[in-house]
Amino acid sequence: MNGGITVKENDIHKEKEEAISESLQEAYERAYEEERLEYSKEVIKSEILNYISKRKEFTQYILDYRKNLLDEYRDDEDKVAEYFDHERFVKEETFKVIDRRLKELLILENSPYFGRVDFTEEDSEDKETIYVGRFGMTPEGSYEPLVVDWRAPVAALFYSGKLGKTTYRAPMGEIEADVKLKRQFIIKRGKLTGMFDSAVEVKDDILQMVLSENSSKKLKDIIMTIQEEQDNIIRQPRTKTVVVNGVAGSGKTTIALHRVAYLLYNYRDILQDKVLILGPNSIFMEYISMVLPSLGEVGVKQRTFKDYALEILNMEDSDLLSFKDYMEKVMQQDDDFIKEITYKNSAEYVKELDNKINELEEQYYKIQDVYLLDKLVIDSKEIEELFRIHYKNMPLFRRSKKIKRIIFSKIKDIRDNMIREIQSYYKKLLNSMSPEQLNINGSQIDFMRRSKIREVLRASLDTKAAMKWIDNPSIVEVYNEINSGKKFIYDDLAPLLYLSLKLKGNLIKEDIRHVVIDEAQDYNALQFMVIKELTKCSSMTIVGDVNQRLVPYKGNIAMTELSHIYKDFDVEDFSLEKSYRSTKEIMEFANSYLKENKVVPLVREGEKVDVINFNDNSELEAIVEKKLQEFKEKDYESIALIAKDMKTIDKIGATLRNNLNIKVVEDEYQIFSGGTVMMPSYYAKGLEFDAVIILEDSSEDNSNDENIKYVMSTRALHNLTVLRKV
Repeated sequence: MNGGITVKENDIHKEKEEAISESLQEAYERAYEEERLEYSKEVIKSEILNYISKRKEFTQYILDYRKNLLDEYRDDEDKVAEYFDHERFVKEETFKVIDRRLKELLILENSPYFGRVDFTEEDSEDKETIYVGRFGMTPEGSYEPLVVDWRAPVAALFYSGKLGKTTYRAPMGEIEADVKLKRQFIIKRGKLTGMFDSAVEVKDDILQMVLSENSSKKLKDIIMTIQEEQDNIIRQPRTKTVVVNGVAGSGKTTIALHRVAYLLYNYRDILQDKVLILGPNSIFMEYISMVLPSLGEVGVKQRTFKDYALEILNMEDSDLLSFKDYMEKVMQQDDDFIKEITYKNSAEYVKELDNKINELEEQYYKIQDVYLLDKLVIDSKEIEELFRIHYKNMPLFRRSKKIKRIIFSKIKDIRDNMIREIQSYYKKLLNSMSPEQLNINGSQIDFMRRSKIREVLRASLDTKAAMKWIDNPSIVEVYNEINSGKKFIYDDLAPLLYLSLKLKGNLIKEDIRHVVIDEAQDYNALQFMVIKELTKCSSMTIVGDVNQRLVPYKGNIAMTELSHIYKDFDVEDFSLEKSYRSTKEIMEFANSYLKENKVVPLVREGEKVDVINFNDNSELEAIVEKKLQEFKEKDYESIALIAKDMKTIDKIGATLRNNLNIKVVEDEYQIFSGGTVMMPSYYAKGLEFDAVIILEDSSEDNSNDENIKYVMSTRALHNLTVLRKV
């Protein structure tokens, strides 16, 4: 007892004072951040007006100059071409920069930043504060950035795991920093709707909030919620080849795309318009299409490996078995087909290709002496030396073309010399004749001269025509001798490219400095080899999930062996085991299909996975109709009914297609536009949906379908239902 007040009452009083103090501090901090936000918006608005003025000025300049020049020199092509001289080019490029910057500022106006970091650097007591946003912004005439771009080196402090001592990688090397505060903001339409101070794991509250939202039909950028392990991969040096084996929902694709944005921001002079992304199919490419533009990056080439290969080989899509037919054969375990693709994905097949190349080298060209009339142009021994010694290091088909040009040049020289001799002979003959003789015989002699010349010209054409032995077969003709003339499949593209590179050399003129390969678990060693040779890249970003390979293979999956395949690259492997996509219940269900590399789900609780048996299609229809109504009430925006293959869809999904009017994705060129769709498992890879209904036919042999079921299960964000026909 102390003056009538107990110790317990003292403690309560102290706690109240601390709570009031803490509440006042929070209110002060909130007021400060709201004031800072308003200030930032005003500065950005002023900068927008400044750039609009610049844009108008440059637009008018370019339009006036074009009009005056084209009016004055309408008929003078040289003067019109002068428009593209250096000064005008610079003006137009400046306009592009202004236009791009203006778009970035308009985005920042509504949400200037999403994070704040207070820190001190080594050997300095001065506290620094940065605000991190989608784009950087330094007001004109100022040296201090109002907002730091998330891709800037110092912004890595926002993504590091905890407060206290850490480092970030800057152009001058590693810099030590002591992080005092990390604060996250939710800013919508220019209003501060939430702020969190992160003392341990950054972004937890916001991450949970973002992951609980519904999926949109396009992949999102994740700059607000990048985790430390993801950020570490994104910021790896440009010269490194990064290989990410990540479980479903670990953010592999978004990491790859954000790494592209990071590299372009920091190495724009080197990489602008020189990045190639290779994705699995057109549905997936459409799905990711808006991520880079949302980060302010355009001009990145995005193709499927198939389209890239067909373009290089000058082949048509119709020359290939369709992806749908290919995958249906795989899904239905066509033994002969699986045996074929397994062999074509093996090291033994590469040896067969090399044997074919050696056979062509040794036996294809039946070298002969070349004569023009009775004159030896070049003998077979000399041609042999050209092939075996002088141009030995040149690809065979390019070598034969080179040698053919040399022989043709020799034929031309001898032909021209023969014609000169004919001309000289008849000129001397005519000069030796009297005017009377010329009058009588001149025309006949000139006719004889022209006949002799025609004879030589005809003989030179015949000599060239007889040289068919040095002509090259097409790459397709060569490959068909191995492939026995069968219809080409996806697995024939890499061998065709390999033969083309070995026999013709690299004929690609496109300048590629960095390659991104998504769904890399589906690539074989030969594909990785030809991509390297075609692009001449020394750095890549390669992402995949070994658990999601649906095509059979022997041995190790190639993406896990890249340090051996790319021996001259600086390869570093990363493993991501944490899934951010699905609820804990969904990921634990998906884990039941994995023998190893189990997924670690983020602790986001959800509904249990329903497994419902049904007997016939009418019962299935009733269950699906009820489920779709439930999903509608939950405002789910994207729902997918996924089956193993089209055979299953045709068998048990036909009534759903007709009676419930559900769109079926059955072609790789269909555009996924959200809503409710039905698709086979191989088109669902890489996509995500608010809710997924898996359609299973247990009367079929599903004994080897663990990977397929894992892929189907992990497409769901919030709700997973399995409907099983018994």
